[in-house]
Amino acid sequence: MTTHDPASARTDRTPIQTAAALVGAVFLLVGILGFVPGVTSDFDNMEFAGHESGAELLGVFQVSILHNIVHLLFGVAGLALARSARGALAFLVGGGLIYLVLWIYGLLIDHESSANFVPLNDADNWLHLGLGVAMIGVGLMLKPQDRPGAAPPTNDPSMGR
Repeated sequence: MTTHDPASARTDRTPIQTAAALVGAVFLLVGILGFVPGVTSDFDNMEFAGHESGAELLGVFQVSILHNIVHLLFGVAGLALARSARGALAFLVGGGLIYLVLWIYGLLIDHESSANFVPLNDADNWLHLGLGVAMIGVGLMLKPQDRPGAAPPTNDPSMGR
């Protein structure tokens, strides 16, 4: 009879699952910190959305309530998708692509227009480029490799022992 040990299941994560969970946790932390006065400067000037929001995370990255909520949702998605290797890959590569699109969007729009609804500033734009490239790179580097004739990877710790 095989028993399932929840403690060992946590250690049976693949490297890509660990990376996705770490990225998700960082997004959650950033989303939370965006609501913390002191960590977010000009907190009293935070708007729900739009370029008028005067709040800046770490005094550098323009944030709004919507921007912080997006970070929180991205973090939750990362943690949820990290439960499987395929989900982790989808989160890292798909999320990286989303950040590259957001980077291009941030470069093309007028930061003082209503199109800047998230809001974004130059620091956000370059961070989005770095995040996009890093997430895609990590996802592809850690992508589980299918071997010809091998059984598909599993997350069941009782298999293969």
